[in-house]
Amino acid sequence: MIRSIFQRQIRGIHYYPFASTSQSLINCKSFVAAPFFKSLHTSPILSHGHLHTPKPGEELHITFITKDGNQYTYEVAEGDNILDIAQAHNLDMEGACGGSCACSTCHVIVDPEFYDEIPEPSDDENDMLDLAFGLTETSRLGCQVKMSKELDGIRVALPAMTRNLQNKDFN
Repeated sequence: MIRSIFQRQIRGIHYYPFASTSQSLINCKSFVAAPFFKSLHTSPILSHGHLHTPKPGEELHITFITKDGNQYTYEVAEGDNILDIAQAHNLDMEGACGGSCACSTCHVIVDPEFYDEIPEPSDDENDMLDLAFGLTETSRLGCQVKMSKELDGIRVALPAMTRNLQNKDFN
């Protein structure tokens, strides 16, 4: 009896029990067949970065310098953070913690001309920066730097590599 239930599920019929789980396995009369459709959900790449579209005349500019020396300049909106901008443009910035300041994989090296324009890093950010590979005097976490008018034209370099410490690394 249970085998026939699984065979029906494979053929695209899903069963919704009206009784509790333990009763429904014993008393299969409590099941009602309904069509079950599996669909693939996709979303555009740009909606993953949660970027805002800049208003005409209010565009800010940021230039990323990649590991191999290529430079990419983008127009962005005020309030977007560097991690989201990089990920939305498919640059090699991981952001393993999702931008919650719990890792150092979004480490960037800020152009010294703009470093003093960025608000001071929090204690949490400084703790995570201590784990970053290739730390410099102008290192910051991309998830913690939000674009503002003072940062228009900022240049950030992506480090040669990142360090993603995980629980399994300590076993």
